[in-house]
Amino acid sequence: MLSFLTEPNYPKAAIGFEKESVTVVSLSRESRGSFGIKQAATIDLPNGLLEPNFLERNISNRREMMVLLDQAVVSAGLAGQKQWSVSLPSNAARSAILTMDSSVSGKDESEEILDWKAEQSFGAPAAELRITRFKIAPDQDGRSRYFASAVKLSVIDEFETIFEDLGWKVGLILPRAVSESKWIIEESRRADSILISSQSDGFSAVLMRGGEPTVIRTVSCQPKEQDDEIYRLLMFYNDRFASEGGDKFLDRILLVGRELVPARIREVSSEALGRALQVLRPEEVGLNIPVNSLNFNELAAPAGLATLAWK
Repeated sequence: MLSFLTEPNYPKAAIGFEKESVTVVSLSRESRGSFGIKQAATIDLPNGLLEPNFLERNISNRREMMVLLDQAVVSAGLAGQKQWSVSLPSNAARSAILTMDSSVSGKDESEEILDWKAEQSFGAPAAELRITRFKIAPDQDGRSRYFASAVKLSVIDEFETIFEDLGWKVGLILPRAVSESKWIIEESRRADSILISSQSDGFSAVLMRGGEPTVIRTVSCQPKEQDDEIYRLLMFYNDRFASEGGDKFLDRILLVGRELVPARIREVSSEALGRALQVLRPEEVGLNIPVNSLNFNELAAPAGLATLAWK
């Protein structure tokens, strides 16, 4: 996954937007598959400045966002950085796996059907979306599948206008969960791995198998319902994939978000699967964070994008 993104040269610096904060980070490579934080900073955003939404306006005050972004890069010592990758808040973008019928023939017909399926998955006309997609392994029936991410053009324009006004060149913009899933790509080549990333109204989950996404779920729920929804997700995996897993059966999980408590998730996984999943630590997925430095929850998405500079 993300291999289609690695042909261009991407910067070693990235920005991660969240409803409550913006994080900037620059990485250094410490060894193969292992990265350190070179420079980083997080700036809190005032209430209401950024309201992540797939269909509606996200940024209430463009000028204020510009000022805070400038503060963030200055705080990180990255004021001279002009090239960036960017991760958007989960609610501002959507991702899905699109499956083609085996009867489809011809490139034009495939494009039309993919656009139609994207509209059904993302809830907006394809002409109003910026859609990124790439082909992944076929399903059990041999049908072609595509991993797709979408952002509404009017939403992405809000962010890109700010970047242009700041004189920045942003070559890659992806949803938060897609950016974070970079950290379990290699894990999933050894065994099935899952990312659970919290958001303001629930969580997103990405199941990775063989270095590619196999299942993507976005779950809307109240905090008190979160454990039950994660239990259902793991039970779905157990019912759908356990017989296929063999020695690659799911045994590790990456959690991103303060609301996700590792001890509780281990309990939930034990109830659902009959054994507790190992909750991966940042250093186990290749990111070394200095003690008393920034939190992995803020760094995971932008740092994941920044690693693409070494692909």
